[in-house]
Amino acid sequence: MFLVQSRHRPAPRGIAGLSEAVVDLSAIRDNVRTFRQRVPQDVLAVVKADAFGHGAVPVARAAVEAGATWLGVAHADEALQLRAAGLTVPILTWLYDAAELMLLGDMDVDVSVSTVAELQRVVSIPSVQSVHLKLDTGLHRAGSAPDQWIELTRTAAHYEALGAVTVRGIWSHLSHGDSADAVQSTRQLQLLRTGVGLAHRAGLRPSVVHLANSAGAITLDAPDCNLVRIGAGLYGIDEVGLGLRPAMRLVSKLAQVRRIRAGEGVSYGHDFVAERDTTIGLVPIGYADGIPRVRQASVQCHGVRMPVIGRIAMDQFVVDAGDIAVEPGEPVTIFGDGSAGEPAASDWAGWAGTIPHEIYCGIGSRVPRRYEEGNR
Repeated sequence: MFLVQSRHRPAPRGIAGLSEAVVDLSAIRDNVRTFRQRVPQDVLAVVKADAFGHGAVPVARAAVEAGATWLGVAHADEALQLRAAGLTVPILTWLYDAAELMLLGDMDVDVSVSTVAELQRVVSIPSVQSVHLKLDTGLHRAGSAPDQWIELTRTAAHYEALGAVTVRGIWSHLSHGDSADAVQSTRQLQLLRTGVGLAHRAGLRPSVVHLANSAGAITLDAPDCNLVRIGAGLYGIDEVGLGLRPAMRLVSKLAQVRRIRAGEGVSYGHDFVAERDTTIGLVPIGYADGIPRVRQASVQCHGVRMPVIGRIAMDQFVVDAGDIAVEPGEPVTIFGDGSAGEPAASDWAGWAGTIPHEIYCGIGSRVPRRYEEGNR
């Protein structure tokens, strides 16, 4: 049997050949350096969720090269991936189960502990060396309730005296870290200070105390904390106007181009109906790849913004080029840093009613990551 390829229908190409997320590792380094210049504390680079979709290992390496002294992840397997890649700086993970503790201990990964029961599970694994006790100061998501803190610190001091574990850190998590109003954050800092004082009274001497996220590192005066956790800011999500550089741009190419006439509809349900004869281009990336299924958006192509028209589908969407002469293969910037007039991830977040963090994290595994070194 012979397959005949129609000249009107190009041969299918994988998304890997048309779309990619390009990560500028020099931006990661610059963002770490910006924080190191602005705050006296050491920097913990948060590389959970595959470094917000940027790629955990390359981003972690770049952050450490720029001076980050800690790495932070949510899940145990994320920590193990970093160790397997040869990263040797201290790593903290805060979500794990009992079955993962032995592996974490063997790989010298610090774990967060919020309750006496968790602590007892940890000390039952001889290989686990260091813990960070977490105090709930107001986020009410994880951490020791204040009325259970004394018991937790005393129990931890007991186990530490026995040589069963070392309490390396005490920490908490801001609930309003990205807010200009620092009242709640200041309350949380005061509660953390009280918690540290009680831990000292129990006999603990943690080497690190940490509370602030990227924004809180700048807005909260906390000289008694000696570590800040940089997540959003690491990737250029600039919540407090530091001049951070977005590290990722999402690009594609027009897969097909065609003219349609006035009155013709585009995509499912014909939510868009052309008011004039126009040129449309097919961009081969869709909501399965993390493109929000929004009603209003635009991309940059041929140096101009082109509106997304019709419904965004699982694997593709359509843009209106008007009377601009475009051809298949024309580069498309879905988002970048905005410096050339292209949309930024924050624009897509606004269109989707979400935050840039979700836009970055949502870029799926079908989209290959490519790493480059931009201007330093």
